[in-house]
Amino acid sequence: MSSNQLQNETSPYLLQHKDNPVHWWPWGEDALEAAKSQNKPILISIGYAACHWCHVMAHESFEDEATAQIMNNKFINIKVDREERPDIDHIYMSALHHLGEQGGWPLTMFLTPEAKPYWGGTYFPPEPGFGRPSFKQALEFAEKVYIDDNETVTQNSESLTQLIAPEAPKMMGPDISDNILKNITQRLGDMMDGKNGGLRGAPKFPQYPIFNFLWRNGLRQNDERAKNAVIALLNAIFQGGIYDHLGGGLSRYSVDERWLVPHFEKMLYDNALMMELAVNVYKETKNPLLKIRIEEITTWLEREMLTDEGAFSASLDADSEGVEGKFYVWTEKEIKSLLGSDYEFFASHYDVTSEGNWEQTTILNRLNSPQLLSDEEEQRLKSNRETLLEARSKRIRPGLDDKILADWNGMMITALSLAGQCFENQKWLQGAKTAYTFIKQTMDTDKGLHHSYRLGKLSSPPTSNDYAQMIRAALTLYNITAEQSYLEDADKWTGKLNEEFWCEDHGGYFITGKTRSDVIIRGKTGADEAIPNANAIMVSNLMTLYLLTGKEDMRKKAKNIVQCFGDAIAKNIFSHIGLLAGAIDIISPLHLVIVKPETTDDTTTPMLAMLKSLPAPGLVVQIIKENLTLPETSPAYNKKCVEGKTTAYLCVGETCQPPITKAEDLSTAIKNAVTATL
Repeated sequence: MSSNQLQNETSPYLLQHKDNPVHWWPWGEDALEAAKSQNKPILISIGYAACHWCHVMAHESFEDEATAQIMNNKFINIKVDREERPDIDHIYMSALHHLGEQGGWPLTMFLTPEAKPYWGGTYFPPEPGFGRPSFKQALEFAEKVYIDDNETVTQNSESLTQLIAPEAPKMMGPDISDNILKNITQRLGDMMDGKNGGLRGAPKFPQYPIFNFLWRNGLRQNDERAKNAVIALLNAIFQGGIYDHLGGGLSRYSVDERWLVPHFEKMLYDNALMMELAVNVYKETKNPLLKIRIEEITTWLEREMLTDEGAFSASLDADSEGVEGKFYVWTEKEIKSLLGSDYEFFASHYDVTSEGNWEQTTILNRLNSPQLLSDEEEQRLKSNRETLLEARSKRIRPGLDDKILADWNGMMITALSLAGQCFENQKWLQGAKTAYTFIKQTMDTDKGLHHSYRLGKLSSPPTSNDYAQMIRAALTLYNITAEQSYLEDADKWTGKLNEEFWCEDHGGYFITGKTRSDVIIRGKTGADEAIPNANAIMVSNLMTLYLLTGKEDMRKKAKNIVQCFGDAIAKNIFSHIGLLAGAIDIISPLHLVIVKPETTDDTTTPMLAMLKSLPAPGLVVQIIKENLTLPETSPAYNKKCVEGKTTAYLCVGETCQPPITKAEDLSTAIKNAVTATL
């Protein structure tokens, strides 16, 4: 075929390129076979719909007829949406790292006809500069070396493929202890930016795995420095320019150290993860700012991210009208004309000046006015923001990537469920249930869980992350509602994950299922990337399922996951923080069994109400009737009601505490159990 083949795809990112003069192929057997039959190297370009520099390279190179002609003559050109095929992205991003290059998107890699990488980079400019060749020079070099030195290319591509393939662990890691976690917590504390919040330096990402680890260990070790680091992060991002103060929602990262200037794309996963962290911190601090931001993010979700199916879209673009951030920034003149006499009051709190704070425009922020004002003043500011939001709604909007991703939706279902429980908001909880039901009923077929859905079509094979995050969502909903169907779903999906993705030789989960034939390797990693690692999530999931079902194999797998990445953890502790956070649930699993009499007594409601706002991440809650017998492996096996009252049994590890019948006593017991004795 000699034309662009993207017109029948569903990915908004691929459809952005359907009219390019480049003869793009989607990833698949047809494209790979064409490369082999024509003996042409492959150019694979990987990006995503909200990626600013992906748009730049598209405009500069992929829309250029002369550049496209070189690409079409010399290569089989494949365009990949990294959000649709994270497994493909992982393979070739790993290859780029092994070539000594810094990763990023757009990812531009050159492959042999067998899809094995031999050279590449990220963004290539149209003209050489800043020590980088132009894209045309890169094309000429990649083809020349393939033609003139094919034997070396073949050898190098084979070596590179072996480097990125999962290797047998040289050592199994030791059991993680509280002392190890305490040491890592202290080392992370030393890396914090005491002035601006977050990790030191720039750019700044709100890195959930690190700050979730700090929060959990801060609670467990009663470490005020660790807890304060998380509180400082949330205060900074929720008052900084990275947060959309008019419409709600966080951008992906800040390019500066102050959290002022974002890369303006909004990703579903960032907002899910930071909302979950904010809920957990709110339970401890009762900080009203966190409650306000959680409410605003859920409003943004409903207004801008909710699909017709009741699930959540993937992302909003950074650009509109071809300009990054144009939709979000303001001039002083615009704000003055809209707010009139309120301008000075608003400007003094949102950093509005005549010169602006970014490229002669203003990114609204409250970094210089972070403390909440009186209720009356905050209401006045809210009215001002609503006026600006109404005016902004008339602008040309950034593009919406409305595909539904199972793993990202799983993260938002978890966050929205926890927020709904904490703030007793049934609308939020119902929204989580609706999204969950859509994925269960539409995206989970007899072929297994699908990764992506759009325009009525299922696409992309599942990754281990899809299963891990949907299992977590199911367990969260079970924890909150006690509805048995959620536990059954989690158990079923875990069985499928174990069957298709488990590494029988060394342990841990592969990214790609065993039935896939269109990848050169089945990647396996314990490292966190933009989203938490599937292996890390499954450590906690498996421990939860062990407590709820008594299946010993679940606990063995959880321990095996942490141990099988012993080499990797030793080489780079901080990229494996998610695994280490999951280890808390192995060291000291918290299992609360509430046994209810056949007829509900008055103590049930106070206990359940108390649990809604209790700071106890990792607590597994199981509510059973007195006549229901738990597995013999459960520490709460054969526990009964005391004097006919609803009775709680809090089990830490293998030991259950004495029965509790009063909500206030249970609250104290749980708070004490969350804190380790070190």
